[in-house]
Amino acid sequence: MTAARPPGDLRIDRSTHDDVEPIVDLVVALLEEISAGLGERVFSADPDTTRTRLRRFLDLPGYASFLARLGNEPVGVLTLYESLALYAEGAFGTIAEFSVVPAWRGRGIGRTLLQAARAFGVSRGWTRLEVTTPPLPAFARTLAFYKREGFAVSGGRKLRCLLEPPR
Repeated sequence: MTAARPPGDLRIDRSTHDDVEPIVDLVVALLEEISAGLGERVFSADPDTTRTRLRRFLDLPGYASFLARLGNEPVGVLTLYESLALYAEGAFGTIAEFSVVPAWRGRGIGRTLLQAARAFGVSRGWTRLEVTTPPLPAFARTLAFYKREGFAVSGGRKLRCLLEPPR
């Protein structure tokens, strides 16, 4: 299979505070897509809260967001942050959100966003990138994409436990 060549006017930029609105729109759409694919709401994605949180994250040195644009149209986003673990032999990157607008999938945009994430990770001295896919089989295509891009399954499922502040 030949790799799709990204459109010639594709631009990938590290996000700034000026990019908050399109990033929030893309992330909220991603979370809605995952919930629809699973048939249940698994994420809370209040746009106002997400905007506030993103503005704070963009100021953190270990956090980065990359926005893909065709002309002025936002068509993809990838966010990642620095993690630390003994098993990873130090610092590594965790991809938190990653999506390409459905109409633009399969055209090399996701691959180009991953290249930006890899370059950022190398510049930070990270040993690896990690990502959790949405549940299978509903998102088997997502897993296949990651495998084509050099990711390997390295463990079990992602689990969560919500924490409540003490009363």
